[in-house]
Amino acid sequence: MGQAGLLEGRREVRSLDLGLLNEFASIVGKRGLICSPEELHTYECDGLTNFRVLPGAVLLPSSTEQVQSVVRLCHREKIPFVARGSGTGLSGGALPVANGIVLSLARMNRIHEVDLPNARVVVEPGVINLDVTGRVASQDYFYAPDPSSQSVCSIGGNVAENAGGAHCLKYGFTTTHVLGLEVVLPDGSLVHLGGKTLDTPGYDLVGVFVGSEGTLGVATKIILRIVKRPACVRTLLAAFPTTNEAGAAVSGIIAAGMLPAAIEMMDKLAIQAAEAAVHANYPDCGGLLLVELDGPLAEVEALITQVDEICRSNGAWEIRVAQSEAERALVWKGRKAAFAAVGRLSPNYIVQDGVIPRTVLPEVLMEIERLSAE
Repeated sequence: MGQAGLLEGRREVRSLDLGLLNEFASIVGKRGLICSPEELHTYECDGLTNFRVLPGAVLLPSSTEQVQSVVRLCHREKIPFVARGSGTGLSGGALPVANGIVLSLARMNRIHEVDLPNARVVVEPGVINLDVTGRVASQDYFYAPDPSSQSVCSIGGNVAENAGGAHCLKYGFTTTHVLGLEVVLPDGSLVHLGGKTLDTPGYDLVGVFVGSEGTLGVATKIILRIVKRPACVRTLLAAFPTTNEAGAAVSGIIAAGMLPAAIEMMDKLAIQAAEAAVHANYPDCGGLLLVELDGPLAEVEALITQVDEICRSNGAWEIRVAQSEAERALVWKGRKAAFAAVGRLSPNYIVQDGVIPRTVLPEVLMEIERLSAE
């Protein structure tokens, strides 16, 4: 989830003595303290499994007050601590400090308020991303950020990492959807940033905090903005000989002035791994493009025809449009399973995000393919 207390550093930290463990237990209860070596191994890394560090103890607070008390004790004793959500991150944000504290927020999983007239929800950091949409879906609302791990990742971790997902192209990252925060600072004091309205007066401290990876504090309540579900959603799947042609299609779609809700590309290895994992019924191709369009029915129907033409002009040899919500869900299930499915190809891997001009996407993909073959 992040690294509050990072300034205390990765220096050598003294082991936690029995007196300190008893103090921590008096705050979170005996069931909220984990200190046996066997159980601590569960928390030695997040989704970036190449790096592992055994913490001195894991604490599971269930309230803001308990978080404050734990952080005050860590501040007093100069014990480094790292806040943790679901541990699904791929950047090592929840990597512990040796002999330090892991502050797991998994038990702070309550949705405090659902305010549909004002399109907002107030949650604790341990609430699962997909559960926010689950709470408001019956009223045709949804929470837009949808990282691949959305069925298990927590809102607190999303805030720390400024998570995005397939639909961030149109709807933006987590920072776009956080209105306010309750935050415990590294000394244990409590502050409130932002509020329940868009663009509260003053400095954008919410924007500073979101994406800070826990270095500024621990979020204990988050005010989220939810979005009304569009009238029409269409998901198109296009198969290309290689990612070069798929990349050219991406460039063509954006150049045409369209803003899809999502546009994702998968190469042959990712397609094969995802297909083996979840049987998404993807075509066997060198490059696969998933394009989702949403909005008014007439607009979406016109745009889907345009996307079809652009894909075909760039060499797509098969194009499908999902005919039901179940079919659409399966298409995205395959894409969202891709990271985990790569484990079938290699037990360890490092994910690298890059930013390149869309106009050179085909050339970059061609060069990556050339380097991969060496």
